[in-house]
Amino acid sequence: MTGPLHLADYETAEDLATFVSRARTLEDDGAIRLQADGATLATWVGVRKGRGLMGEGTVVGLRVLRLAEPVDHPLDTVVPLRAVSDRLARRRNADPRLLEVPPTTVRTTWAAVTPPRAGWSPLARLPLADLVQVARNGIAQVAEGTPQGAGAAAVEQLREKVWSRPIAGDLGGADGLPAGAALGIYALGFAIGSEAHVFGTARWHRVSTSVGHVLVR
Repeated sequence: MTGPLHLADYETAEDLATFVSRARTLEDDGAIRLQADGATLATWVGVRKGRGLMGEGTVVGLRVLRLAEPVDHPLDTVVPLRAVSDRLARRRNADPRLLEVPPTTVRTTWAAVTPPRAGWSPLARLPLADLVQVARNGIAQVAEGTPQGAGAAAVEQLREKVWSRPIAGDLGGADGLPAGAALGIYALGFAIGSEAHVFGTARWHRVSTSVGHVLVR
C-alpha cells in the first residue's frame, strides 16, 4: 500500500480539493491520475474521452502541486475521484495537509495516453474571456439540444459534436484546437488572468494558464 502524500501547506490541500470537486462536475464517477516524483505532485483528470486506439480527441486537465517533502519512491496511480474527495474531506480531522492515497485503482482510456514532457513550441495567445465564452456557448448548446428523456447515447453524441468542433472560427491562431479545450479551462477553474498560451508538439496541443494546463490529442 502506498504511504500518504504530504502536501506543501493547507492552501495546497484546499487547491486540490477544489480541483477534484470541479473535475467531478465533468464526470462524477471519473478518475484522477496521481503522479508524485520528488517534491512535485502532478494531478490529471479527464475532460473528454478520446476515440479509437490512438485516443483521438482526448482532453485532459493537469494541475501541478507541491509536496512538503520529496517522496521516497515515485508514484503513478489512477484512482477514483470520489475516493480522493472523501479522503480530502476526512483529512480535516487529522493533518489537513495529509492525503491518503486510495488503495483501489481504476482504468480509464485517457490515462493510457500520456502527453510528451518536452518539445513544445508556442503557437498562440488566446484571451481567456473568449475561451470562457466558447465553453459557455457549448454548455448552453448541449443543454438546449438535449430533449427530456433523451438516452445516454444521444446525449453523448451531441456532446461529441459540440466539444470536438474546432474553435478556429471563434479564436484566431487556434487552428486544430477543439472546443473541448475551452471546456477544460472553464470547468476546471483555470481561467485565471487575461490570456492562455497555446503550445503544440506532434499530435498534441497544450493550453496553459498560471494555474493549470489542458492537453488535447
